[in-house]
Amino acid sequence: MTRPGFVWRMALRESRATGRRVLLLTAAIAVGVAALTAIGSFADNLRRAAETQARALLGADIAVSGTEPFAPRADSLIDRLAEGGSVARTTSFSAMAFVPRSGLTRLVQVRAVEPGYPFYGDPGTDPAGIWPRLQEGRFAIAEPAFLTALGAAPGDTVALGEARFVLLGVAANLPGTVSLRSAFGPRLWIPARFLGETRLLTFGSRATYTALVRLPMGIEAEDRVRPLRTEARSLQLRLRTARDNQEDLEETFDQLSRFLGLVALIALLLGGIGVGSAIQVFIRRKRETIAVLRCLGATGGEVFAIYLSQAVALGLLGSLAGVASGLAVQLALPHVFAPFLPLDVAVRPSPGAIALGLGVGLWVSLAFALLPLLGVRDVPPLAVLRQPFDEAPPRRAGWPTWTARVLVAASVAALAAIQVGNPVRGILFAAGLGAALLVLWLAALGLTRALRRWFPRRLPYVFRQGLANLYRPANQTVAVVLALGAGAFLLGSLSVVRHNLLARLALDLGPDRPNLVLFDIQPGQLDSLQALLAARGLPLEAPVPIVPMRILAINGRTSAEILADTAARRADRRISPWALRREYRSTYRDSLVASEKLVVGKLWEPGWTGAGAIPVSLETSIAGDLDVTVRDTIVWDVQGVPLTTVVTSLREVEWVRFEPNFYAVFPTGPLEQAPRSYVLLTRVEEGPEIGRIQRDVVERFPNVASLDVSSVQRTIERIVGSVVAAIRFMALFSLATGLVVLVGALATSRLQRLREAALLKTLGARRRDVIRVMVTEYAALGTLAALVAAGLAAAGGWALVRFVFDVPFALPWTAFGGLALVLVALTVGTGLWSSVEVFRRTPMEVLRAE
Repeated sequence: MTRPGFVWRMALRESRATGRRVLLLTAAIAVGVAALTAIGSFADNLRRAAETQARALLGADIAVSGTEPFAPRADSLIDRLAEGGSVARTTSFSAMAFVPRSGLTRLVQVRAVEPGYPFYGDPGTDPAGIWPRLQEGRFAIAEPAFLTALGAAPGDTVALGEARFVLLGVAANLPGTVSLRSAFGPRLWIPARFLGETRLLTFGSRATYTALVRLPMGIEAEDRVRPLRTEARSLQLRLRTARDNQEDLEETFDQLSRFLGLVALIALLLGGIGVGSAIQVFIRRKRETIAVLRCLGATGGEVFAIYLSQAVALGLLGSLAGVASGLAVQLALPHVFAPFLPLDVAVRPSPGAIALGLGVGLWVSLAFALLPLLGVRDVPPLAVLRQPFDEAPPRRAGWPTWTARVLVAASVAALAAIQVGNPVRGILFAAGLGAALLVLWLAALGLTRALRRWFPRRLPYVFRQGLANLYRPANQTVAVVLALGAGAFLLGSLSVVRHNLLARLALDLGPDRPNLVLFDIQPGQLDSLQALLAARGLPLEAPVPIVPMRILAINGRTSAEILADTAARRADRRISPWALRREYRSTYRDSLVASEKLVVGKLWEPGWTGAGAIPVSLETSIAGDLDVTVRDTIVWDVQGVPLTTVVTSLREVEWVRFEPNFYAVFPTGPLEQAPRSYVLLTRVEEGPEIGRIQRDVVERFPNVASLDVSSVQRTIERIVGSVVAAIRFMALFSLATGLVVLVGALATSRLQRLREAALLKTLGARRRDVIRVMVTEYAALGTLAALVAAGLAAAGGWALVRFVFDVPFALPWTAFGGLALVLVALTVGTGLWSSVEVFRRTPMEVLRAE
């Protein structure tokens, strides 16, 4: 029968002698709990912010948007939605803005707004209170990035098309102000009544027309929208409510927080591995004490309870420290994720995240400590006569051991399922993590056994001694390689993904490639614009015609029928409503370009003049969204003229290549008389010359927009780099856990290292010899962890790049080499720092302590 009082007294007494090791093992748990708590609390704060700011982000209760000016039927629908309320309309499009004082021009996102916009939210203007003045005259308000991009200041004149506006100041919190969406051009707001004066919306210009609706008090937006959604779809309009915005934001944030939560969980599980390994070594050293307790009458169950109580206290202490650290870390997360947040996040502790961190930290401590603790029940009283480091003969695992193993595996899968929110994915994640850890464990075990069997006896003594330390009794080789290798595996995988994404998204900016694109060129402007560019000595590629069109019907069924008929939509669930509603900007030519590859069917012969349906070539992904293939028919609406076509080929398109790429390509003849605009590509020397060319073009042709491709490349790299940096921030917790486990392993074997150093010094070794022995050991540990982690990262990165991102794969050798060097340096540095006492103490001090 277990005596609780005796158990607790002995557990407290045993803990007094292991304070330093308890502190280190507590830190191993605390790092993972800190990451888990920080992410959980931050996710709760994001959900709270999305709930309270959803209407401010939309700027209204309901938003109705389309890509064409609202027709009478659309106006009627808007009136019914806004019955008893208010409506404010906006028009959004891209255009070139020019600031005469600075002489700079830049592509911007123009928002022409009516009075009342936005109905909800504080615009956050600087100077304060300038938003109501916007409607008083020809004024403009920009977002802060506008001032930097165009060298502007409040009071400057901004030329927009053929109109001029006075810049009042900046606004930071207007609806839709999301950094990633405005990355290719800052926003500029002007009064809607002056939009016509700009003369920017010509044929072929892409614009979004939005009606924002504020409902009377007590009216739910969903009640107004629900009966009109089908009609809106048939009119190719998009309806959104504040609740839609909230749900979309919450879904995005949930996915992000779940993924980062898994990264934090890995750090916590690594801490659990460190705890289990350290307790195993601790129990080996306590065999004599355990045997004495057994001789004095303590039962196996009481001894087990003593050390289990210590594990409980360890887990609780580590979890409490981790929760406190996590609440501090979450203060930094809004800054880490700032590029992705359209919300103002109020940081506050989350009771749910705190409870989860405490519970998971305690459970991981117990689960990973249970296996080594089960061994204390089998220590016989006669073990008191054995040497402290003599190993008992191995025993066959009984049902308690197998139960504990199943419990550990099940708990890891359960924790992963909780983080992912899906049991199947949780099990798959646990299986993948288990496979990676198994590879690391086999590598560490293989190293120790290989050294035993094929020991390099011809090496100098200090190197032989350092390598021999890897398989000495109570070694921590497996635990250290597991912890360090897993952290490096995460960071290496991120490097692979980042390298391949940037390589895929890298635009071809070679010395002979175009780097300036001009679009929205009207037919009457083309010759004059080409002459202007030629006069500046710029090379010109052939202009590319663009014809806007929409889909009227697919295989005899109209788009309106497919969108409006809910039963038909279920039957045609593979047809994307977005693909039916969107405006297509198509072109005509008789050959493929470098960014295209024909995969199905064949292209028409040059100069096609056949009768009947016109051939069309579709890009593969849009063909999938429309559920069409070769020989299917599509009727297009080309500016009010129906055009019947038959799909004759499918193309794969490399969208990231700097070429004019299109979803639909037609033969030259049928569209030559259709209303169209042009895109023109040229090459300009980088630097001030690009700005001068853009300024000259906007002064002569105000409606023509231009884009510097090098700025696009920088934007892409900044976006991808921000995403990877945010994830890497969490992955560093795993590496930090590995370093804590390393320090804990060194502390656990402290007495043994002191004895070895004393013996070496007694035999004539100098301090530098002892240091070289330890550097060899730590360098071998770090090198093994780095090599295995690199292999795992290459495999894991390949799987992500190939099956998730579907881009070509290449290894970032430089990044891998740098990561390996950093890992080895950290391992050696941490090991030497933790072994200062070994170098400092003299042999006599060690022998007297014995």
